[in-house]
Amino acid sequence: MLPIAQVADQLGIASEHLIPYGHYKAKISLDSLNGRDERQGKLVVVTGITPTPAGEGKTTTSVGLTQGMGKLGHKAVVTLREPTLGPIFGIKGGGTGGGMARVVPEDEINIHFTGDAHAVASAHNLLAALVDNAVYRRQVPGFQPAGIQWSRVTDASDRSLRNIVAGVGGSNNSPLRETRFDIVSASEIMAILALAADPDDLRDRLSRIVVGFTDSGEPVSAGDLEVVGSLMTLLRHTTMPNMVQTLEGQPSLIHAGPFGNIAHGCSSIIGDKVALAYSDYVITEAGFGSDLGFEKFMHIKTRQSGLNPNAAVLVASVRALKWHGGANRRDLATPDPDAVTAGGSNLAHHIGIVKGFGLPCVVAINRFGTDSSEELEAVRAIAMDAGADSAVEADGFAQGGDGMTGLAEAVVKAADGQPNVTYAYPLDAPVEDKVLSLARQVYHADSVNWSAEARRSLRRFEAQGWGNLPICMAKTHLSTSHDPTLRGSPSGYAFPIADIRASVGAGFLYALAGRIETLPGLPTRPRALEMDVDAQGEVVGL
Repeated sequence: MLPIAQVADQLGIASEHLIPYGHYKAKISLDSLNGRDERQGKLVVVTGITPTPAGEGKTTTSVGLTQGMGKLGHKAVVTLREPTLGPIFGIKGGGTGGGMARVVPEDEINIHFTGDAHAVASAHNLLAALVDNAVYRRQVPGFQPAGIQWSRVTDASDRSLRNIVAGVGGSNNSPLRETRFDIVSASEIMAILALAADPDDLRDRLSRIVVGFTDSGEPVSAGDLEVVGSLMTLLRHTTMPNMVQTLEGQPSLIHAGPFGNIAHGCSSIIGDKVALAYSDYVITEAGFGSDLGFEKFMHIKTRQSGLNPNAAVLVASVRALKWHGGANRRDLATPDPDAVTAGGSNLAHHIGIVKGFGLPCVVAINRFGTDSSEELEAVRAIAMDAGADSAVEADGFAQGGDGMTGLAEAVVKAADGQPNVTYAYPLDAPVEDKVLSLARQVYHADSVNWSAEARRSLRRFEAQGWGNLPICMAKTHLSTSHDPTLRGSPSGYAFPIADIRASVGAGFLYALAGRIETLPGLPTRPRALEMDVDAQGEVVGL
């Protein structure tokens, strides 16, 4: 690894704007933006087809593409979400790419990093304690335990905390109420951090967090409780993005890690702004498939930041198309061009989503060692027939930047211009119309079924003036529909809305299509059982 000051120097970031955390990672002061053109570079968003148990490799492709850009002589930065501890010790493992396309130091990025996630957790749980105290002390008229809607968070995948009773043991421990824990990445404060433009915007958004409702239905905010200053003391350093590097020495900004279901699942606006001010190309990743991460990137992050992307990269793989074509997981390494063709509808669906926003779409065919030439050609043909601007094999895992120069060249060509971005709905449309537009244009449903509870909540939110907020759909990532068992490209169904909730501080309403688990559980054999520290003090098993 290069000393982090040398990585920053490649971009022209002055030493006084660098705050080192050891030798190989640092925070970047927001003063680095003073006097800079905030749109020097081009922005490329990386998304993918519907995830499968085989994994598609969006992060590996994002990092490899950045390395490929470096091979072509371009100054490139990759901006990524911070990995979450729960999945790292659970079933997923680390979130820093794979093979020869990784960001480093992996152990520090995945575990603790610069402490941003811990600061978010501390602020979230401090707010929970202050809310409970306000109810206990009866500081807000009509604010009862049943009206509290602010949970607590943990960064462990602990299913026993999903639904709990707090305040047991007598009146000194009240308020007695049913509540829950969420994973830290599901905290609204994490979503706010990712969307805040600067510290003042962070403060303003924190003040708008709705922590509950009074008996008469009036919202109670963090600002009403006068607690925002205390939250800012814990979050004051978190607005500065974190810099690390790829295996080939390109800068990487890893900042914020919002949940991909009930939030927008993208890294921070601030990180993108800093990267765009100092580079030729910024490669940023949107979580899950284009029906979730990319759609939210466009409707929420792009709209709030004003930073429209120049192009999109859609990651696909032979293995994933075989899965969507009906193949069993144990057979994904067996050549089967017919299964690839059968699963092509999923790839075509996602290309349509990207093109529907007016962006050029480059399909990255993430190569695996078992792919046959016939299968790879089948994927390319499906992509081009569906309207992709190009479809290029990506071999960053095995070859690093050398295996990604073809993709990098295609992206440079696609990003040469500023697309006329279009959205699925205007912000001032009625909420039900916005949801219907998403259901039809993105999920290929015919209609939307609202539960009675969802309609009641919607009426209350619209009465508060929150109807102009964008929609953050909380749905499964395993299908373009609401049903995780439906592979390929399901269509012609009724899309259900079980409930709708408000993240007023983050600036969106999130509609729930089915049950979304906000605190993962551990698998039969968690990855935690494979991890340790060796005699040299290095983390192994990550």
